[in-house]
Amino acid sequence: MSSSNSHTILLVQPSHKPTSRTYCDFETLTEALEGVCKIYEEHLKELNPSSLSITYDISQLFDFIDDLSDMACLIFNRDQRSYEPKDKEWIKEKIYALLRKQAGK
Repeated sequence: MSSSNSHTILLVQPSHKPTSRTYCDFETLTEALEGVCKIYEEHLKELNPSSLSITYDISQLFDFIDDLSDMACLIFNRDQRSYEPKDKEWIKEKIYALLRKQAGK
């Protein structure tokens, strides 16, 4: 079974404060991975409010993910009828593969 078509919950804790915890849910893993990129892009817009366009490379995105207090995905496994947890490193690997695939189009 491919996890790319599975409901995914993205858990994010930007700081060490428990009150900073939040989550987003997505219909697919791909949407969740794109959501991580959008979170970073929103962060960059906050840092650079006067910039009309913002560019970044994957190493900057990965540094941002590493700097978060915590980030994880829960991916629904239809066969087991449960969610499987995935950590930051797994998320970064999947983002890398997704962006490579998109760049190859």
